[in-house]
Amino acid sequence: MDEVFKALADPSRRRLLDGLNARNGQSLRELCAGLDMTRQAVTKHLAVLEAAGLVTTARQGREKLHYLNAAPIHDITERWIGRYDRRRLDALSDLKQALEDPVSQTEFVYVTYIQTTPERLWQALTDPAFIRRYFDGGGPESDWKVGSPVKWSMNAEDELHDWDQRVLVSEPNRKLSYTWHNYQPEMRQFFDWTDEQFAELVKEKRAKVTFEIEPAGSAVKLTVVHDDFEPDSEMLKGISGGWPSILSSLKSLLETGEPLSTS
Repeated sequence: MDEVFKALADPSRRRLLDGLNARNGQSLRELCAGLDMTRQAVTKHLAVLEAAGLVTTARQGREKLHYLNAAPIHDITERWIGRYDRRRLDALSDLKQALEDPVSQTEFVYVTYIQTTPERLWQALTDPAFIRRYFDGGGPESDWKVGSPVKWSMNAEDELHDWDQRVLVSEPNRKLSYTWHNYQPEMRQFFDWTDEQFAELVKEKRAKVTFEIEPAGSAVKLTVVHDDFEPDSEMLKGISGGWPSILSSLKSLLETGEPLSTS
């Protein structure tokens, strides 16, 4: 956390994070545009942010794209804010966002480092018994072969649902990707959407989620990219709040033998 606070202390680096928060997945050229900094200065600031885990990168053709990684900030939240009235703080945050101009987003990116092996992490992502421990009793099930269905249960009491999700990539201990589900009647009841709202939501295109596993010394780097969302998607808003909690619980389970308690 020392590196995170040191990285956040500089206003120029906070501006870079604000830029990625407004539009994730930018090249160095795009990040430099509009900033009163040289290309070399921006490169140095990005190196500090990447070393602190606040920024991650991915190659797209010849370009290197930069993504805001919320994992370290989420860890700070869990350490200090988590002990207070989280619901009250969430309500204040929701009010602040409602009063401000919304920013369109089309993807969610999360990076975390876990003290485990690629094989063990792959098991945690694909074994139903393992998944249920950090997915609050539910989660996905599949044989994880390309083209196979990915079925879901919402909790331990729920039956498996086939929501037309399919495995896109399955490279054991390296990469897993599958299509995401559309809006379902179970979600409609939970969020109390009207018939008109639900009819519009189901028109959105399907997203996909990808898990990339890379050795990182004695740890493993897990990168989760959930993308192909419509701008301002309600589904994206939902998974952006859900994945950090789920992945933190996964990390805890692999490192300590116990998932995070949500009670």
